[in-house]
Amino acid sequence: MDTLEKLRNKKEGAKDLKSVVSAMKAMAGSNIRQFETAVSSLEDYYHTIALGIIGYFKAEKIEEIKDFKKSKIESEENICAIVFGSDQGLVAQFNDKMANFVIASLQEISGKKEFWVIGERVQLLLSDVGFTTSKLYAVPSDLKSVTPFVSQILNESRESQEQKNISTFYIFHNRPKAISGFTPVMQRFLPLDETWKNTLEELHWPTKLVPQIAGDTKHTLHALINGYLFTSLFKACVESLASENASRLDAMQRAEKNIANLLDEFDKKYHRLRQSSIDEELFDVISGFKALKKEK
Repeated sequence: MDTLEKLRNKKEGAKDLKSVVSAMKAMAGSNIRQFETAVSSLEDYYHTIALGIIGYFKAEKIEEIKDFKKSKIESEENICAIVFGSDQGLVAQFNDKMANFVIASLQEISGKKEFWVIGERVQLLLSDVGFTTSKLYAVPSDLKSVTPFVSQILNESRESQEQKNISTFYIFHNRPKAISGFTPVMQRFLPLDETWKNTLEELHWPTKLVPQIAGDTKHTLHALINGYLFTSLFKACVESLASENASRLDAMQRAEKNIANLLDEFDKKYHRLRQSSIDEELFDVISGFKALKKEK
């Protein structure tokens, strides 16, 4: 049974928890702004890079990309899944939705699968269903750490294609929705083959004029491809970070509301119990007074 002292301790504990939740809510709100701004900026840059590659295809009259390294037996194809999750908790269903999406998506893809996972939380969820992680990375803490992280992934993906003969890379990450929330998405990152070209050309060249390339065509293509790969991975990372902070902000808002309701309930219970104890003391005083009065 709750006593006044127990209820007082519970109220103090709930107040301490509320202060922690408020601090995390403020931090998530501060972080989400910079990531949302970066996502908005990257949309235009990514679109420009993609149009540049499409313009190159049109200028050079490239109708088809032939892949001479394609595996003869599809079941022997080596596939790498780059999965973005979180290192920290209090993000609601952020990691659970991503893990379920990865599991469902890879069931439809045949071949030997390798996992590069960003974030311990989602890595634990994937290991629970039997997926072994080849590489585990820490989640970048801010925008400054995203660039070296993306460069590292790009270098290792090139090395893995050459040494381990990994033919296909997929990126899995959460993408923020327009109003609120997020949704898990999958992107075929590598190779840059006919499938990639067809997907890219869904954007369409904006005018009827035939594009022209100024300068060396080889260097131009090299710069566009490097920009496309870097931007694709950078965009996925920043979108994941924006989704993570949005999810944490929503979770903290719900937690703050629940704690406020709990404090209100504690206050009511505390006042009822205190009033009851006062009533009991008054009843004892009155009863004693009546007993003394009868004796007199």
